[in-house]
Amino acid sequence: MSLSQLSAAGVSVWLDDLSRERIESGNLQELIDTREVVGITTNPTIFAQALRNGAAYETQVRELAAAGTGAVSERDVDEAVFAITTRDVAAAAEVFAPLYESTQGKDGRVSIEVDPRLAHDTEGTVAAAKRLWETIGKPNVMIKIPATEAGLPAITEVIAAGISVNVTLVFSLQRYRAVVEAYLAGLERAQEAGIDLSAIRSVASIFVSRVDTEVDKRLEALGTEQALQLRGKAGIANSVLAYQIYQELFSSARWDVLQLAGAHPQRPLWASTGVKNPDYPDTMYVTGLVAPNTVNTMPEATLEAFADHGTVEGDVVSGRGDEADAVLDALAAQGIDYAEVAEVLEREGLEKFDASWAELLQTVRGQLEQAR
Repeated sequence: MSLSQLSAAGVSVWLDDLSRERIESGNLQELIDTREVVGITTNPTIFAQALRNGAAYETQVRELAAAGTGAVSERDVDEAVFAITTRDVAAAAEVFAPLYESTQGKDGRVSIEVDPRLAHDTEGTVAAAKRLWETIGKPNVMIKIPATEAGLPAITEVIAAGISVNVTLVFSLQRYRAVVEAYLAGLERAQEAGIDLSAIRSVASIFVSRVDTEVDKRLEALGTEQALQLRGKAGIANSVLAYQIYQELFSSARWDVLQLAGAHPQRPLWASTGVKNPDYPDTMYVTGLVAPNTVNTMPEATLEAFADHGTVEGDVVSGRGDEADAVLDALAAQGIDYAEVAEVLEREGLEKFDASWAELLQTVRGQLEQAR
């Protein structure tokens, strides 16, 4: 009941987890049928865990190993990872195809990330995104591009090519504004090229719990009563202000021109919504971020927790900008450098994805060598 209320309030429920076992066992379809799940996201960490723990990949790994001879090269490993991950995403896209059709492309989406080693390479990111899009060949796929400085022009370029994009690793409000601007610029270029704007969809993944984790650590180091009272407030406040930017930019004269041409707004997606501090309610980043035309991508534990005891109190985001500003002002008064926090989180996010990708490559290399 809680999840259906969440959907009725305008929040699309996406699962933040994908594996071949989940697809082939029917579990993914079961979550669609019983848990209001209308989309799914992946990242290097999720794929690394799936490959390390899943026996469902053994047959494909043997086939890939048999296609080569001699020592396993770096290119062999890269191509094997590409083949394995794109196959999973294509299969998941087929499972979600009916939802994609019934929502006219709004949901039923499956996201796959470009190689995280390209995070600071604009041209490499564009080429990788286009290759993923063409290889998977499913209209309900979204290509994930990180919101780095190099990622911003890549987002514009990829959107301009008519490819749907999930912008990931968004932390600061300044960067989020730049992400929306990159999307709008891409739509304008697509329109000039005669591409159907109605076929392009995008979300901007604004990370939530990681903001609290970093800010709380700094508040606890201060240790004063005033500082400790601010714990657990930064992540939602940041998201509330991001939603305010969304409302502003998608009600502008510039947007009106694109909307008349068939364009869809880039929805805010609340990412990193699993609670990392056990002292906090396990559904706080779902209950506290209910707003129309948003996405909440949840790990399975959060999904199940919300299904069990989540509450929906209507739109709790719109109109709360002053309250959220007050939280950020209070943090600044405690000496918390907001810009530095965002920089640290972006750097750490990229480092985590790089480490997971390296783990994924190492796992596949070991499996290829064993099969060969």
